[in-house]
Amino acid sequence: MATTQSNPQERTARELLTQGRPLFLGVDGEGAAHYWDSYEFAVAVVEADSEAEKVVLAETPFETLAQWCEYTRGERGWDIGPHVGGSLVGDLVRGVEA
Repeated sequence: MATTQSNPQERTARELLTQGRPLFLGVDGEGAAHYWDSYEFAVAVVEADSEAEKVVLAETPFETLAQWCEYTRGERGWDIGPHVGGSLVGDLVRGVEA
């Protein structure tokens, strides 16, 4: 039986967040991985050296995950992602609204 190993940044995010498998959002321009926890409405930002912080959106000026992603794009840029609000999500929303 094969098992999947999480990378060190994901393991750190799991320690910070309530959700067992937080959603990987992407890697910003400074190499920090961002993980989303929909239970806490929080983002874990894990630097390459494993320094990490949990950002609860209610404690910021950002009301939505999309706003957080745009803020990150402006401050640090994205090297990978963000993997949120992509075409699959848009397609599902349009399908439900039809």
